[in-house]
Amino acid sequence: MGKVLIIGAGGVATVAAHKVAQNADVFTDIMIASRTLSKCDAIVKAIGNPTIKTAQVDADDVEQLVALFESFRPDIVMNLALPYQDLTIMDACLRTGVNYLDTANYEPKDEAHFEYSWQWAYKERFEQAGLTAILGCGFDPGVTSVYTAYAAKHHFDEIHYLDIVDCNAGNHHKAFATNFNPEINIREITQKGLYWENGKWIETEPLEIHRPLTYPRVGARESYLLHHEELESLVKNYPTIKRARFWMTFGQEYLTHLRVIQNIGMASIVPIDYNGMQIVPLQFLKAVLPNPQELGENYDGETSIGCRIRGVKDGKERTYYVYNNCSHRAAYEETGMQGVSYTTGVPAMIGAMMFLKGIWRKAGVFNVEEFDPDPFMEQLNKQGLPWHEIFDGDLEL
Repeated sequence: MGKVLIIGAGGVATVAAHKVAQNADVFTDIMIASRTLSKCDAIVKAIGNPTIKTAQVDADDVEQLVALFESFRPDIVMNLALPYQDLTIMDACLRTGVNYLDTANYEPKDEAHFEYSWQWAYKERFEQAGLTAILGCGFDPGVTSVYTAYAAKHHFDEIHYLDIVDCNAGNHHKAFATNFNPEINIREITQKGLYWENGKWIETEPLEIHRPLTYPRVGARESYLLHHEELESLVKNYPTIKRARFWMTFGQEYLTHLRVIQNIGMASIVPIDYNGMQIVPLQFLKAVLPNPQELGENYDGETSIGCRIRGVKDGKERTYYVYNNCSHRAAYEETGMQGVSYTTGVPAMIGAMMFLKGIWRKAGVFNVEEFDPDPFMEQLNKQGLPWHEIFDGDLEL
C-alpha cells in the first residue's frame, strides 16, 4: 500500500521496523536511515528481510534529508530519531511533499524545555501542501491520547478528570540506567512538574508531588507527578477537562542516583571546557551509561500504562480505567528490545498504518486524539499491546 522511511536506529526504531516488516500488506517498501549506517544494517539483519533498504543521513541537515526523500520518495516518514530533529524533518517533508509522523514533541538542544507550539506553528504550511503530520504517536504521548479519545467517544458525555499513569515495574539489573535516550530522559525528569487545573497550568518543583498508586498485576508503586506533553493537547481538544495530570513511577535507587547526578553537575546541558574541548556534561554522562538498546536481554517484569478518567455519562458520574501491561521478556523475544521501546515503537507503526490505509489522513498538523480512535484501538489488540478496561472502580486519584 505504501512506502515508509524510518529515521532513527535506536530501540524504538528497531521495534517499529520489526512491526512494519510484519505488516507487509500495508508497508510495501521500507527504508531505515540514521546517522550511523551500520546500525541500520544491523536492524535489517535482525529482521532477516534483505529487501529493506538502508541509508545514512544527518537528520539535523535539511539538505541531506531532502536529498534522501527525493531519492526514495516515501509516502510517510516515521521520525524516530531525537526530539531535537523534529523541525528539520518537518521542513524536509514540506519541501518534498512527504507526510510526517513522530513520537515526541520538539525540544531545543540548548534548553531543557518541550511544548507543542513549535510544531503546531506548521499547521497552515501542511494544510496548504495537502500533507498530514501526526504528532506524538508513541505510547505516552500516543496511546494514552487515543485512550482518552476512545473514552470520550464511547463512555463519557464529558471528561472532567484525567490522570495518565505510567509504571515500569521491570528490573534491568543495572545499578543505574534509563529506558530510552539518557539525555532526553534525564532532561525530562529533572524539569519542574506541570499539571492543568481549573483552566490554568500549575507548576511544581521536580518530583515534589508523589503518592502510591496501585497498578494491575504489579501492586502499589510510588508515583510522581511530571510535566508531559500530551496534557497540553488533551486539555485543548477536550475543554471539559477540569484537571489533567501525568504520573510516573521511580524506584528509590534510581532517584538517589539521579539526585547525585544533579548535585555533581552531570545533568547540566551547559557546555564546559575540558582539556581545551567543549563538552556537555549530560552528553558525556550518556556516553558512559548503559545503552537502552542493550537492556532487553536481562530485563524482567512489565510496564503498566493507562488513563484513569472521571466524568459524566447520561447525567451520572462514572469512572473508567483503560490500560496495557507489557512484558519486557515478551518484547525482547519478539524484537530484541525491552518493553519501553516496544510500547513506543508499536504505536508508531500503527499510526503510519492508519495513514497508509487512508483512515488517519487529512491536511494539517494533528495530535493523535484528533483522529478516529476505534481502528487504532483495534490494531493495538492485534499488534501486541492489548488493552483492558475497568468501569466504575476506585481510581485512587
